[in-house]
Amino acid sequence: MGRKPVGLPEGVEVVGNSVRIRFTWKQRRCETLAVDPTPAGIVQAASLRAQVKQLIKLGVMNDDKYAELFPNSSYILSGKTPLFGEYAQIWLNSREVVEGTRDNYKGTLNRYWMPHFATTRIDEIGAAGIRRVMAETTWTSAGVRRNARDKMASVMESAVQDGLIDRNPVKSIARPRTQKKAVDPFTREEAEAIIYRLYHKLTGLTRIYACYFEFAFFSGLRPGEQMALRWEEVDFKARSVHICRVVVKGEIKERVKTKQERHVLLNERALHALREARALTQARSAYVFAPARMEEGCDWIRSDSTTRDYFVPALRALGIRVRRQYDTRHTYATVCLMAGMNPAFIANQLGHSVQMLLSTYAKWLNSTSDWSELQKLENQPIGTKLVQEIK
Repeated sequence: MGRKPVGLPEGVEVVGNSVRIRFTWKQRRCETLAVDPTPAGIVQAASLRAQVKQLIKLGVMNDDKYAELFPNSSYILSGKTPLFGEYAQIWLNSREVVEGTRDNYKGTLNRYWMPHFATTRIDEIGAAGIRRVMAETTWTSAGVRRNARDKMASVMESAVQDGLIDRNPVKSIARPRTQKKAVDPFTREEAEAIIYRLYHKLTGLTRIYACYFEFAFFSGLRPGEQMALRWEEVDFKARSVHICRVVVKGEIKERVKTKQERHVLLNERALHALREARALTQARSAYVFAPARMEEGCDWIRSDSTTRDYFVPALRALGIRVRRQYDTRHTYATVCLMAGMNPAFIANQLGHSVQMLLSTYAKWLNSTSDWSELQKLENQPIGTKLVQEIK
């Protein structure tokens, strides 16, 4: 789980210019309050949450009391079924996701579903209406269509859980098939050439970008995770780093993409990158890969455009096909698989499920044994005799 900001009471969080409290009652998860995120507002929110928790514990919370405590709640408890627009906002507010993901959810709902259903009661939305919208919409890709269908399914499933509707109308609509984006890793030789060039061409504080890419190729971290890595999370003795935060849209978020913190064990190459980085950044920043030129009030790399300015020229100078920086992560995964390492270990290092790892990198998992498997067919004596007889 992500870390709670220092100083906030349990179950209280600041969201933009508002304060939100978390609790569980009738599958309600949270409420955003009409108070400012000031010390006084936070104390007020904590007091209200404590009152709510006590009422729930005693079993005396009811719809009328809830409406009294949260008069501005968009959740309708008087028996009136909410409109889709109202409920979709509640659903969005309850998602524990990073801001980039939240923006994706919001954009999808606003573009594809709000124009058709915002003022429709949620229990009046049926499969036929949803199917009609999907059929009449001009989709830019199958992936966009699938994403829109999935977000609508999530909203309606939440409505089922909240007792607003009996069944999810999206379940009868098949998920559009999409072609998975091809993984495009570098070879081990290409990775070594890139690292070598960066270390030998970069000088002064810019040398940190050589450390950055050596670590990227040999740790498999997501770029946002690596940019947010702090020295306090590095344990040289245990040869590991603690992954618990990420950079999203230039800002530090105390959580990771999968919501699961993890410890990544380090090989000697990753440790070498950290030792080199220590002399360059530890005295001037809390962040391992602090940029060579720091902005005021920001001592972390805010965007991959910073590192791209060193990465892409190195590729071009070496005659290596330009690929995304994210492919350094794919390189680590495929090199590990081709070395015969345990898929469960690799998945844990990457923060993947084993299923996700196997489906994403099946080609490299098989490649080490494909020819030996084919040789089994070649070694069959019956087949050889038949060929000889035909000749």
